[in-house]
Formats: sequence, structure tokens, C-alpha cells
Amino acid sequence: MLWITLSLLTALATASQDAWVKRYFSHLSTAEMTASPFLYSIPLFAVVLAFVPVPELDSVFYWTFLLSLPLHIVPFFLHMKAIQNSPLSLTLPYLAFTPVFLILVGFVVLQEVPNGWGIAGILTTCAGGYILNLKRGYQSLLAPIAAVFREKGSWLMLIVAFLYSVSGAVAKKAILHSSPLFFTMSFFTVLGIAMTFAMVFIGHARVGVLREHIGKGIVAGALLFAHAACHGFAISLTKAAYMISVKRLSVLIGFGYGWLIFKEKDIPVRLIGTALMVAGAVLITLWGS
Repeated sequence: MLWITLSLLTALATASQDAWVKRYFSHLSTAEMTASPFLYSIPLFAVVLAFVPVPELDSVFYWTFLLSLPLHIVPFFLHMKAIQNSPLSLTLPYLAFTPVFLILVGFVVLQEVPNGWGIAGILTTCAGGYILNLKRGYQSLLAPIAAVFREKGSWLMLIVAFLYSVSGAVAKKAILHSSPLFFTMSFFTVLGIAMTFAMVFIGHARVGVLREHIGKGIVAGALLFAHAACHGFAISLTKAAYMISVKRLSVLIGFGYGWLIFKEKDIPVRLIGTALMVAGAVLITLWGS
């Protein structure tokens, strides 16, 4: 089915974008690393947006659209900082905690009690996070937990996962009051402009440096566009839960990049932990509510 192909392409583009930016931009400042894919993706989103039908829009769309901008700028900046400072195999897997945080927020704010599958998914994801940090020589059961907070990229990505759970909920409301394709193209056009300005004027990204990496920047922008476009098309063809579950494979693909390209260590143990985290996220997304 087409939605499966598009969802798999979304996963591949997401992981490839992280690996590409880490490989070719991590020597720059975090602001420059963050701005590069967004700056070079603006023309692609803007051109496609010109051919997308404009649905009837209401006030809910506009306020959720505007609120979504800072809710995407902050976590994406932290996302880049995480993969800049730590191995992909110790950062990307923690994105699997996003559905865990969605369930926990629902429990705390709305008193929504997760079902058995949701609880199983939470426990599986947490077990994966624990195994991910197992190392020989640990003499305490709490050592792998402490290791999460010693690894800068790991705890940053946990924060990112929480912020993505919030931004995802707000963006979903904007999509419900427009259309998946229109929101994707219009939002990422505006987000690209806002992100570039934020990184230049607040993050002090150097415009001259961004211009020096045109070729690599175009590839980064194309991967961001492919990620967002495939996501928007896929989610318009099937239930969001199905699409997101397939997209979670990006964590495993990113893990593979860490192993093959960056020669990261402790791969067998980290692979088990990553696979458990992805399995837990899928359980929650498909059956946890």
C-alpha cells in the first residue's frame, strides 16, 4: 500500500537527515547546524505550497499554527545539540519516549488511565532505555539510569521527546482544522523562515558560514523536505497511529547509521535496547489508548 511506502520513506529521510547533518555540520555551532536544513528547504516547501489547495481556515487553525512555531523551534535546536554532542545510538532511541510522555501527560492532566497495552508499552520502552546504557563493570542496578543523565545527548533527547509530545498534539489540532498537506507545506515554509531568523538573530548563526556549505545544505534541506512531504502524504492516506508506528523505524535506521558511518561502540547491547524502545513505542501508538 502507498501509505506504507511513504511512511518507510519518512523514516529513512528522518534518520538520513540526522546522520547527514551530524556528519557534515556538527563542527559548526549548534545554531548553524540547526539553521542549515531549514534555510535550504524553504524554496522546496514554498514551490509545492503554491499548488496545494487552501482549505477553509478558522481561528483555531491560526492560533495553533502560531503556537506550533516555538514548540518546534526549541526542540529541534535541542535535537541538533543532542546529536552534535553524543552518538546517534545513545540519542535517537530516546525519541521513542514521545508516546510515553503523551500517555503520562494524559494521565496527569486529564486523568486518562492507560490500558494494559499502554502500560506494557511504557514498561518495554523504559526497559529498552535501561538496557541501552548497560556496560560491563557496572556494579549497581542504578548505574545505567545514572548513565542517561551523564550522557548529555541522552538527557537532551528525553527533553526533546517530551517537547515533541506537546508540539505534536498542538500541530494535530491545526491539521484537523485545515488539511495534512496544506498544514505541512505552509507550516514548514513559515518554520524555515522563522528558524533561520531565530538562529541568526538569537543563536548568532553566521550567515557567511551558512552560505559556505551550499551543496551540503541543499542535501540537508532536501532530506527535511522529503521527511515532511512523505509524512504529510502518508498521514492523509491512513490512520495517524499506523503511519507513526512505521515512522518509528527511523530510530533503528539512525542506529544503523551510527554503527556503519560513525563506528559507534557497544552496538549489540544498544541494538537490543533500541529495538525494545521502538517496540514499546509501537505498542503505545497502536493499542495504548
